[in-house]
Amino acid sequence: MTTSPAASPAAPAGVPVPWARCPGCAAIVYAPRLARAQRVCPECGHHHRLNAVERLRTLVDDGSFRAAASQVRGGDPLGFTDSRPYTERLARARGRTGLDDAVLHGTATVGGHRVAVAVMDFSFLGGSMGSAVGEAVTRACERALDERVPLVLAVASGGARMQEGGLSLMQMGKTAQAMRRLRRAGVLSVCVLTDPTFGGVTASFATLGDVLIAERGALVGFAGPRVIASATRESLPRGFQSAEYLAGRGMLDRVEPRDGLRPLLARLLSTTCRAGDGHAQEPLPAGLRR
Repeated sequence: MTTSPAASPAAPAGVPVPWARCPGCAAIVYAPRLARAQRVCPECGHHHRLNAVERLRTLVDDGSFRAAASQVRGGDPLGFTDSRPYTERLARARGRTGLDDAVLHGTATVGGHRVAVAVMDFSFLGGSMGSAVGEAVTRACERALDERVPLVLAVASGGARMQEGGLSLMQMGKTAQAMRRLRRAGVLSVCVLTDPTFGGVTASFATLGDVLIAERGALVGFAGPRVIASATRESLPRGFQSAEYLAGRGMLDRVEPRDGLRPLLARLLSTTCRAGDGHAQEPLPAGLRR
């Protein structure tokens, strides 16, 4: 969980104190030091959550990202209101994150290889998948297919967006078909699963990539551990739904620390692409085929 530096009672109003408390080990960490470590705790290695822009900086070559000309902005198709109108929730999320919705997509290079990329932001309504998210992921897939470049998806989501009801659930089929078209065309897709990845996102595009890589310590599943424990009334295995637990059972191809993700992607792309163009030259190594 990301912990933002909080204002001290002794500090002037609105001036943040440059310290953060790690939820992994409860250590008090100097915030600039945490930032230099890509928000990985230097004491215990806990991976704090990142927003979409921070995530891009860890995955793609510096300065290479170019956002798609039109990002997808969701609406309120059901006129949904709970404790507050859905339109108000969207407006607040946009103001807080600077994003149109929970996915930022475009193109970039990784190790000099051109890719289509889509990055989810959990701080936008829990990264939940509504119509805009489904459309953005589909457009990223279509971009990869049109340009014959690999697709890199960085996933962080709580699942389907309840405020859009069945329209949100329909995005599972839509994105799954977009991923299938990439596979049938022989275009590489890589899904980077971060903390947390749950719900209909896990049950659709997040686990349909040719290669599944999870960030160290990420929780990945459909329903959360507490929901499952409550429903089954059983004690869950130690580390249940962690990236390491899933990799040990063959559900992931690799678990990697944050600072190793970009080098790993670059090595993977170098086996299938010419530097600078991203076009496939040879099939994936047998050990990475799914």
